[in-house]
Amino acid sequence: MNTEEKEFSVVILIYNEEGNIISLNDEIVKSISNLSSNYEIIYINDGSRDKSLSELRSLNGVTIINMNRNYGQATALDAGFKHANGKYVISLDGDGQNDPKDILPLYKKLIDENLDVVAGWRKDRKDSGNIKILTKIGRFVRRLFIADHVHDTGCTLRVYRREVIKTLDIGGEMHRYILALIKWKGFSIGELIVSHRPRIHGKSKYNCSKAFRGLIDLIWIWFINKYSQRPRHLFGYLSFISFFFSVLTLGVTFYDKFFHGTSLSSNGWFFISAFLLISSMMLFSFGMIIDLLIRIQLNNSPYEKRYYIREIINK
Repeated sequence: MNTEEKEFSVVILIYNEEGNIISLNDEIVKSISNLSSNYEIIYINDGSRDKSLSELRSLNGVTIINMNRNYGQATALDAGFKHANGKYVISLDGDGQNDPKDILPLYKKLIDENLDVVAGWRKDRKDSGNIKILTKIGRFVRRLFIADHVHDTGCTLRVYRREVIKTLDIGGEMHRYILALIKWKGFSIGELIVSHRPRIHGKSKYNCSKAFRGLIDLIWIWFINKYSQRPRHLFGYLSFISFFFSVLTLGVTFYDKFFHGTSLSSNGWFFISAFLLISSMMLFSFGMIIDLLIRIQLNNSPYEKRYYIREIINK
C-alpha cells in the first residue's frame, strides 16, 4: 500500500486494451496536470491476454497493479480503490471512450456543490445497438429494485472523495451499483453530462452474460441493503404469507371433508396445505439462521481474499 498522501489518484481499468493505453495515458497526464502536480496514476491490469501489460510497462510515472488473472471490472476497481491514496479519486475505463478532459468539470462540480461523488452521464453514447438495448433493459430492471435516480450507472468516469471509496468492498458485477451503495450509506451524489467517444481499438466486453450476472448482483444488493440488518423480517413476511394460505387451504380441506365426504388422502387441498405449512416453518427458520450468519460475518470471521495481485510495479 502506498503511504504517501496525494491530492489526486487516477484509477484506470485495463483488460485487453492494446493500442489504447499510450495515447490515453498522455491525455490523462495532460488533464490531471491542470489540477495538481501531486497525483498518482494507477493502472489495474485485469489479466489481459494481449500486449496491454507490455504497453503499461513502457509508461513512466505510473503504478501498475497486475492481477493474478481476470477477475472482472468490479474486483479490479476494488483493487485500485484500495491502493489509491489521493484525497480525490478519479476512475475511468482504459478503452479510450472516456475523455480525460471531462475530469476537470467533474471535479469542479464536486467542489462547487460540496458533493461526495460526481458521476459521468454518457447522454450521447457511441456504442453498438445491442449494448444500448441491454443498457436500457438493465436501467428498467434497476429502477424496479433501487431508486438511485442516476441516468448512467455504467459510466466508470467519476470523481470520488477518498472517504467514500474506502467504505466500498465490491466484486462480481457490482460496479454498476456503486452509486446505489454509496447513496444507501448516506453520501451525496451529483451527475454531469460527459463525452463518450467511439472505440478505436479492441472490442467491448459487455454482453448478455455480464448483464445476467449484473441482475443477480442487483437482487443481492437490494436484499443486503434492505434486510441485512433484519433478514428475519423478510423471511418472517414470507413465512406469514405461506402460513396464511395454508390455513385457507386447510379450511377448504375440512369443508370438503365434512360437507362432501372427501377423504383427506384423496384431497389435493390437504397436501397443498401441508406443503405451505412446512414452507412457513422453513422460511421462518431460514430468517433466524441467516440473521445469525450475518451477525457472525460482521462481527468477526477471518477475511479470505477474493482476489490476488501478482505484482505491483512502480514506474
